[in-house]
Amino acid sequence: MKYKKPNVIAEIGCNHMGDIEIAKELIKLAKDSGADVVKFQKRNPRELLTKKQYQTPHPNPQNSFGNTYGAHREYLEFSVADHEKLLTYAQKIGIEYSSSVWDVTSAKEIIRLNPRFIKVPSASNNHFKMLELLRDTYKGDIHVSVGMTTPKEEEALVAFFEKTGAAKKRLVLYACTSGYPVDFKDVSLLEITRLKETYGERVKEIGFSGHHNGIAIDIAAYTLGAVWVERHFTKNRTWKGTDHAASLEPQGLSKLARNLHATHISLSFKREPILPVEKEQRKKLKYKPK
Repeated sequence: MKYKKPNVIAEIGCNHMGDIEIAKELIKLAKDSGADVVKFQKRNPRELLTKKQYQTPHPNPQNSFGNTYGAHREYLEFSVADHEKLLTYAQKIGIEYSSSVWDVTSAKEIIRLNPRFIKVPSASNNHFKMLELLRDTYKGDIHVSVGMTTPKEEEALVAFFEKTGAAKKRLVLYACTSGYPVDFKDVSLLEITRLKETYGERVKEIGFSGHHNGIAIDIAAYTLGAVWVERHFTKNRTWKGTDHAASLEPQGLSKLARNLHATHISLSFKREPILPVEKEQRKKLKYKPK
């Protein structure tokens, strides 16, 4: 098996707390930590939420930035102009920008920025009106998480992209468990194997979106076949917000990127039976029959 280079995505998401300067700082920290991509989120709360959902108090008031869930979501939203500034800044310092989109309006807005790929979160992977827009009007790759998704829903998703031939060329599926954070017993890494066996010949690539603590199991995700490894990223896990607890700080992201790239280099057969580094040791140490 020939392993592709791993791609490390630092999902800043809404960990910027609605402050574009914090967002830029997180982009720089992700770049310095060795990430390949920074990813944000774009939502239109009025479109995405029902009136009741919008007006409901946030379930975790200590992490809320508004009196209602809708107000909380509005506070954390950047404008399209803000996203364009973040894209420009990321390009300037040499790291790729992307964003998740949750609804049709947000998809249209991010499509106009034309990043190399756009992400669809698990929550919206059955939003076929939005998926159709991405499939038919956007030319880049479409990455989709399949947390909290049934096998029947997965099949419908892949078949939808196969209708136009886009699945094999542009669709990337991510194994994911939708919890924040996720206990190791619920990470279910072998879902990566299942996705490869079921869809490996039908989609472009397989990824892994992890919401667990630490970095021990991301290497296993890569060796099982996840070319893309996505982790939430923050400067401080104690900051206000619901995603910080399931995020990596710069030191953790730096170790993750280092370990993944070291693993990539190591995953090979010996180039020759006795490697040059072994020859001197062989002379000194190899048993010589008398």
